[in-house]
Amino acid sequence: MADVYTPREMLEKLVAFPTVSRESNVELMDFVEDYLAGHGITSHRVWSDDRSKCNLFALVGPEEAGGVVMSGHVDVVPVDGQDWDTDPFEVVQKGSRLYGRGTCDMKGFDSLVLASVPAALKAGLKKPIQIALSYDEETGMEGAYRLAPQIAAKMPPAQALIVGEPSEMQVVTGHKGGLMLQTDVHGYEVHSSIVHTGVSAVMIAAELVTWLQAQMADNAAKADPNSLFVPPYTTLHVGMIQGGTARNIVAKDCWFSTDVRVLPGETSSDWLERYQAKVAEVDARMKTVNPNTGITVTVRGDIPGCRPDMATEAEALCRSLTGDNAEHVVSYGTEAGIFQDEGYSACICGPGNIEQAHQPNEFIEIAQLDAGEAFMHRLIERLAA
Repeated sequence: MADVYTPREMLEKLVAFPTVSRESNVELMDFVEDYLAGHGITSHRVWSDDRSKCNLFALVGPEEAGGVVMSGHVDVVPVDGQDWDTDPFEVVQKGSRLYGRGTCDMKGFDSLVLASVPAALKAGLKKPIQIALSYDEETGMEGAYRLAPQIAAKMPPAQALIVGEPSEMQVVTGHKGGLMLQTDVHGYEVHSSIVHTGVSAVMIAAELVTWLQAQMADNAAKADPNSLFVPPYTTLHVGMIQGGTARNIVAKDCWFSTDVRVLPGETSSDWLERYQAKVAEVDARMKTVNPNTGITVTVRGDIPGCRPDMATEAEALCRSLTGDNAEHVVSYGTEAGIFQDEGYSACICGPGNIEQAHQPNEFIEIAQLDAGEAFMHRLIERLAA
């Protein structure tokens, strides 16, 4: 007999798999594949190069155009160093909240989609629900980049794609793009008493960090006060930096990571070119002291933003199912823009509040899970009509 779960029960199953991005997600995908197979549904996998992780996609209902893709990721951020009051990989209810890593971001949505499969099959869908589960969303969207073209090539064309990132079931039609960089500075090591003969990698890095800060300040000064984005400008943030060996040694090496959140209407390539031009200027100056010094910039990720002008069909569908007609945008990134590049109409609508994501004692309100379940019921009714 095929397994049937409530959304709460499915959430408990999914959270119990510790799918931190650095670990494999295969056991969770095995569970999903077996569950879907029990309902007569065939799953397809798209693997990482080392086959330690995979995406999974499946079709619920007829092989007809005009269905809806429900897209979510199954990886979660680490719990290392966080002070949890409960086991992060066990769903624990306290009052109106369900605690556990991924309950909000975003196994809550995944559980809603998977738990709805029996009802979707029973309803006799005329247009299908396509399930799309990806890996490594939290570390650069590698899974989505591999998954999106495969679904576009192998599944029937869909009316809309809904990314279930936490939006409190509000309809989000735009988000910033994300450019992730690592800058490695290689200097020339000497005693600090003769600093003029060396090239300090730490001080060069500080100059570049200061330049990034100045660019962000300039963006803030020019920001459109009517923008829906918070903050209403492109941000350039340095989140990690490391370098040097001792106070009295001119540092030979330093690296830092940069996160650029790009407004729609601007492009990550433009910001990368501007930064690389500054780096080239500084690099040339370093080499006048020692030709073996230099700076390397590596792109660790480049996530397109979600463009409102490509969200129209998905937006109309979600608004009709939620009753939400307000305008919403977010500053976090999703796979929506990646699917838009494959021709999908995409928007974001999912349970939970993004403020809970990545936090110790992450939780989702039970009312949000209930709202998501009602959304799935209305979607099934629409696709069965």
